[in-house]
Amino acid sequence: MTTILVTGGAGFIGSNLSDRLLAEGHRVIGIDDLSTGRIANLSEARGYGKEFTFYNMDVRAEGLPPLFERHRPEVVMHLAAQAGVRPSLEKPVHDASVNLMGLLNVLECSVRTGVGKVVYAASGGTLYGEPKKVPVKEAAWRGSAPLSPYGISKKVGIDYLAHYERYRSVDFTALALGNVYGPRQDPYGEAGVVGIFTAKMLSGEAPTIFGDGNQTRDWVFIDDTIHAFVLAIPRASGKVVNVGTGVETSVNKLFVMLAEITGFAGEPQHGPLPPGELRRISLDNSLAGSALGWRPWTHLEDGLRETVAYLKGI
Repeated sequence: MTTILVTGGAGFIGSNLSDRLLAEGHRVIGIDDLSTGRIANLSEARGYGKEFTFYNMDVRAEGLPPLFERHRPEVVMHLAAQAGVRPSLEKPVHDASVNLMGLLNVLECSVRTGVGKVVYAASGGTLYGEPKKVPVKEAAWRGSAPLSPYGISKKVGIDYLAHYERYRSVDFTALALGNVYGPRQDPYGEAGVVGIFTAKMLSGEAPTIFGDGNQTRDWVFIDDTIHAFVLAIPRASGKVVNVGTGVETSVNKLFVMLAEITGFAGEPQHGPLPPGELRRISLDNSLAGSALGWRPWTHLEDGLRETVAYLKGI
C-alpha cells in the first residue's frame, strides 16, 4: 500500500483522483482549503474509512510540515492552485502566493520527509501562450509567453520542480492538462465552460459566449485525465507531458453539442472576449503515449452526455 497525498483533494479533479487511488488500494491523505473544493465531493472517499484522511488546510500553511511528518507520503499529487485566468489578472499577487509559495511549501516538505515523486497539475491551456502551431508539443513551453499570471505561475512552477529534482532529489512529472470536464465540475465557478453552459441550459437560461465563439480548446474527460495521473506515478521522470486529445473544438461547436444533448432551443448571449484568453489551443499527446502509455479514450460527445446526466442529478 502506497501513501499518496493529494493537494486540492476536495476539488473537481482531486476528488475524482482520490477515489481512483483508494479503489486501487492506496492510502490517501487529502488537503484542501475548500475555497473552491467541496466536502460533498468526498462522500465516496470517506466510505473507505481509515484509508482516507482529510485536512481543511491551505498548502501555504505552517501546519503542512507536521502533516507530512505524521503521514510520510511516498507520492504527492499537487493539484491545489488558484486556477482561474481572470482572478489571476485581477489579483496576480494572490495567484503567485498560492501557486508558487504553496508549491514551494509542498516541495520543502517533500524534501524533509523523503517523498519519492511529485505529480504536478500544469496547465496545458495557458502554459504555452498563443501557440504558433497546433497541436502544440511540450518543447514549446520553454520559450512560451503565457497570457495571464496564472499561466506564468504554472510555467515557473515547472522550473521549480526541475530545480528540486536536480538539487534536492525529488522526482516529478508535470502533466500539462487540457480543458478538463466531467462529473463534479463546478457549474458556477470561473473555470469550466462545459459545466457552466450545461447548468444554464438545464435551467432554461442562455449561456454567454465570449468573443466570436471561434476560439478553440482541447477538452479532455475527467476519467482519462485521472488515468494519466495514476500512470505518471512510476513514469515520465522529469518530463512535462501533455494530457489532451489533440483535437480543437470551438466554443460555438461545444454550444451546439450541449444544446442538442440538453434539449436547449435558445440562442446564446454574447459578451466581449476577456483579456488573457487564447484564440486556439490543442495539445499534441504523442509523448503521453510513449512516456506514460496514455491515450484519451472518451469521445467528446460521450463525455458531454455523462456530464449532463451528472448535473441533471444534483
